[in-house]
Amino acid sequence: MTTKRTVLVLGDQLNTGIGAMSHSTPDDTRVLMVESEATISGRSFHKQRLHFVLTAMRRFARDLESSGFEVDYRISDDFRSGIEAHLAQHKPTEVVATEPNSRRIEKLLADLGVGFVRSNQFLCHRDDFADWAGDRDRLRLEDFYRWQRRKLGYLMVGDAPAGGRWNYDHENREPAPVGMDTPDPVESRLDELDKEVIGALDDNLQGAEPIGLWATTRRGALARLRHFIDEVLPDFGRYEDAMLSTNWAIAHSMLSPYLNIGLLVPGEVCDAVEEAYLAGRVPINSAEGFIRQVIGWREFVWGIYWLWPEQENANELGLRRHVPPAWTGEGQTRMACVSDVLSSLEQRAWIHHIPRLMVLSNFANLYGIDPRRVRRWMREVYIDGADWVMGPNVMGMGMWADGGRMSTKPYVSGGAYINRMSDYCSGCEFNPRKRVGDDACPFTTLYWAFLDQHREPLAKNARMARQYQTLDRLTDMDAVRDRAEYVVSAVGDGRL
Repeated sequence: MTTKRTVLVLGDQLNTGIGAMSHSTPDDTRVLMVESEATISGRSFHKQRLHFVLTAMRRFARDLESSGFEVDYRISDDFRSGIEAHLAQHKPTEVVATEPNSRRIEKLLADLGVGFVRSNQFLCHRDDFADWAGDRDRLRLEDFYRWQRRKLGYLMVGDAPAGGRWNYDHENREPAPVGMDTPDPVESRLDELDKEVIGALDDNLQGAEPIGLWATTRRGALARLRHFIDEVLPDFGRYEDAMLSTNWAIAHSMLSPYLNIGLLVPGEVCDAVEEAYLAGRVPINSAEGFIRQVIGWREFVWGIYWLWPEQENANELGLRRHVPPAWTGEGQTRMACVSDVLSSLEQRAWIHHIPRLMVLSNFANLYGIDPRRVRRWMREVYIDGADWVMGPNVMGMGMWADGGRMSTKPYVSGGAYINRMSDYCSGCEFNPRKRVGDDACPFTTLYWAFLDQHREPLAKNARMARQYQTLDRLTDMDAVRDRAEYVVSAVGDGRL
């Protein structure tokens, strides 16, 4: 047996250009990949999420073998024992891995003596983000985004932004036309490996069966990138905040799963968007809006995850309730928006960022779910779920659990926002304009009750002053509190 070094490839780093693999050859490297049965069986992951990750891992291992690498692919009781068994059998000269995307995995590997190679999976390394953050009093996304634009050169003309503006948010908040039609997403035909993985999954897992919506190869991910650029991106900008019951994807890319496990890397995605803009095939507001999501928000979240580990367990508002039964498949809801969003999650393990933020996270705050439970639930049901994604997105932005360290005010609203940005309310039994009465929208009722309940931490926030001025003019708050108490009870036992 030839003694080689071992490169441990993690399931969210499936790319030969990432970190340790970028310097490896079949002559000097044996590859180790581990499927952990404990991780798979111990949590209520969505069936499509598990299929996506496990199938992509197995395909990547096959591709490496086709390229001449010796691959030790282990299905082990748990991640640690799989690594230890490899060490005992092969006795490599050293074991290295690309810097993990998880604090937990990084600690486990460090304890096992695994060495780390600097990761290039993101455009801003976590050390560079920490340097940028420095001793700033406040970390603002806009400051980071402009710094990234200048550093990376996307949509820049010299030192100035293309089009003369740094962002086009104002143009990118249009509600979508009712009945808006967009090109169907690309799908892949399921093969024997897909069926093998699906057959091994627990029948009791949540979520619909995979249908080939999510690519599990780099080739398939690249095909979906081309489809997005050519067919969808031109409409992305102006409708990126819109929601429709008749169009679950609208004009979103659905590329985050591939970025999050390495089948795509952010540079190639942003390069393709910029090239389409320069060729005149995509308007500036769409190109800028999408690039901002990738090099701005996505990398900002990544940096925050490493910079503020304590954020993971924050709960500034002291919320304590459990995830409602409708969210776990143990009940239903009569709220049209929540029902449609949960149905989409059940079918595809994916919804775009506005229903995540302004329907589910918004309702979780108003209803009072413990943010740590929300983070765990979203980590399991979303196809693109990851610790680094869900920590800052849920605890910092969605739930304001960190008390405004990341977002200056909670992203909460009544039914008016959902009514403005979607078609949900037209077919719902609840009226978004009413806060009391049997047909009052639960979002609207709970919104005013939320402001009333959390006056102490929120009223001193300058960005909440207008809302509290309105609250203080309401003359029916006793009725609102009574209605809110009913809503909470009815949601909790599945009546609403």
